[in-house]
Amino acid sequence: MRLYIDGIAFWSRRWPGWDAAAPALRGAAPIGAVDDDAGLPAPALLGANERRRASAQVLMTIEVAARAAADAGRDAADLASVHASAHGDLAITDAICRTLAADPLQLSPTRFHHSVHNAPSGYWAIAARCHGASTALAAGGCSFGAGLLEAACQCAADAAPRLYVASDTAACGALASVNHSRGLLALALVLACERGPASRWTLDWRLRAGAARPAPLRSAAALILAGNAMADALPLFEALAAGAPATLECGAAPQATLDIALAPL
Repeated sequence: MRLYIDGIAFWSRRWPGWDAAAPALRGAAPIGAVDDDAGLPAPALLGANERRRASAQVLMTIEVAARAAADAGRDAADLASVHASAHGDLAITDAICRTLAADPLQLSPTRFHHSVHNAPSGYWAIAARCHGASTALAAGGCSFGAGLLEAACQCAADAAPRLYVASDTAACGALASVNHSRGLLALALVLACERGPASRWTLDWRLRAGAARPAPLRSAAALILAGNAMADALPLFEALAAGAPATLECGAAPQATLDIALAPL
C-alpha cells in the first residue's frame, strides 16, 4: 500500500533538529563532542510556565510534532495523531517509585499525571488546539514499527493524513539496572494517502508474518543513538537522510514485520 511522507522532524540532544541530524545520519557531518548537559527543547507552542513544568518527553513530543506539521505545511490543529513510546518518561517513573518508597505522602500530582503513557499526546493536543483523534501505544522493542503500522493503517482507512510521533527517554536510578534505554530521542513523520505539494517520499508498505531482520546502522551518528529504546526508527531515518531509494524491515510485533520501500519524489 502506498503512502506519502510530507513532513519529517527529529530531535536528540546532540542533533536538535532534522537539518542537523540529516547530514550526520548520512555521514556527511562531523560527529562532534558529546554534550550531556545540552538543554531540552523549548517548543514555542507552550508558554514559559508550562515549559518549566513539562517533562522531557512532553517537550520532545511537542517540538517534533510541531516541526513535522510545519514541514508538511499542515495546520497542526487539524492533524489526527499516533504517538509511540516503549516506556514513557522513565525519569518520571523513577522519581515516583523513589518517592513511594521513601515518603508516599510527598508524591507530586504533576509527576503522577506526567507518568501516564498518553500524557505527551494530551499535552500536544492542548498546545496545538487539536481536536483530531489521538492514539498512544507501546509495544516494547517493536514500538516504533507498531506505531508506524498504526499510523499507516489509520491514514489509509480514513483517507486522511496522520502525524506520527515516536519518542523515548533514558532509564535512570534503579530502573537502569533492568531497562537499557539511554539518551533522549524523538522523531515525527506526517503521512498522507495522496500526493500533495509537500510530498517528498513515497512509502510503500505491507505487513507479513515472521520476525524482522533489522537493517545494520550505517552512520556513526545512528550508532551513538542506538542505545535509545526508539532505535528501530534509525534505519528509516538514515534512508531518508541519504535521499536514495531503500527497502527496510521493521518489527511491528515479535513475529510480524513491516516491509517498507522508500523512494524520493
